[in-house]
Amino acid sequence: MIDIRIFRNQPELVRRSLKERGLEMDLEGLLELDRKLREITRNWEETQHRRKALSQEIGLRMRRGEDVFSLKEEVRRLGETLDALEAQRQELEETLRSKLLEIPNIPHDTVPYGRGEEDNLEVRRWGEPPEFEFDPKPHWDIGEALGILDFQRGAKLARTRFTLLRGAGARLERALIQFMLDLHTKEHGYLEVLPPFLANRDCLIGTGQLPKFEEDLFRVEGWDLYLIPTAEVPVTNIHRDEILDERDLPLYYTAYTPCFRSEAGSYGKDVRGLIRQHQFDKVELVKITTPETSWAELETLVRDAEEVLKRLGLHYRVVVLCTGDLGFASAKTYDIEVWLPGQGTFKEISSCSNFTDFQARRANIRYRPKGKKGTELVHTLNGSGLAVGRTLVAILENYQRADGSVIVPEVLRPYMGGQEVIGPGSR
Repeated sequence: MIDIRIFRNQPELVRRSLKERGLEMDLEGLLELDRKLREITRNWEETQHRRKALSQEIGLRMRRGEDVFSLKEEVRRLGETLDALEAQRQELEETLRSKLLEIPNIPHDTVPYGRGEEDNLEVRRWGEPPEFEFDPKPHWDIGEALGILDFQRGAKLARTRFTLLRGAGARLERALIQFMLDLHTKEHGYLEVLPPFLANRDCLIGTGQLPKFEEDLFRVEGWDLYLIPTAEVPVTNIHRDEILDERDLPLYYTAYTPCFRSEAGSYGKDVRGLIRQHQFDKVELVKITTPETSWAELETLVRDAEEVLKRLGLHYRVVVLCTGDLGFASAKTYDIEVWLPGQGTFKEISSCSNFTDFQARRANIRYRPKGKKGTELVHTLNGSGLAVGRTLVAILENYQRADGSVIVPEVLRPYMGGQEVIGPGSR
């Protein structure tokens, strides 16, 4: 959520931000709501001050034995006025907050202008795409032929876009999760947490999924709980409504969770295979920092995610998202895209973002700066480290062989009981 003072003092900045994102919103109506709220608040405070002064006057006159009937009547009337003003103030506050919750974050100055994905800016590449003496296959053909991906039974158990992993497929998924967690905890300094896979409404408001993107979520009927779309939701909210000490920052968390998304609005996109599933595994990275360090922390966050792909020997590129492709809560985002030879394209495998104080204001996460009075909002960051299913896809397509088998990347073999190749019938 954007600080209301920015709307008051820099309305053109907000207008430009919305225009660059390709959005139109009634900022004048929002500012009028804010003006009314401040006016009513001022009236409430003046009325409260008047009632307090009269109450003190009543006490003085009663001690002198004077008649105070008219003063008591005025105090009563002022009390009724205060109640009415308070009701108006609460209603306006709720209306204003609901409108503020619908407005996206302001892009950082370094975010390139653009209308959509085609305007994203490539930053760097690592590695080289593998060369094949045969036409590489897509992962769905490889996985089905090996008997490790079962799309038909996954759909039977749930519906389309759910998949059953079998034998070496399930084992490879588990190996990737453990490898990523070990790398991030042992070498990158993250603390592993295992959060609930359900989150309440306050958590999803805090990170920005609600109220705007409710159609993308799975809600548990009869409960005010949602299946989490990403570990970002519960992990960022670990410190909701808390005040941290600066000496404890930055905080680094990593978590494995399954993720659940309805994929509303994605009809016809990546319908085959594992790329766009309703349920998928992910290892998430979350940072909570001071404002002064958050931009440097974003760069190291991206490097931490990149390291997973480097260890796996997978060719990838890093792009910075343009204003028109930037996520709702993000001030700046880098996408890491892995090369998929079976499909002849790069696909996003990690999205690393700095949300500045946008999520912290919604979730009320503050810290006490050293040597200063009062508190300030933290900055929050997160990124995938990595999306596990898409990493499995990349391994199948990049390490496939002509006979249909798949080489297990060397770094994963200790997690696979020493297995070097996944062939037909592998368990």
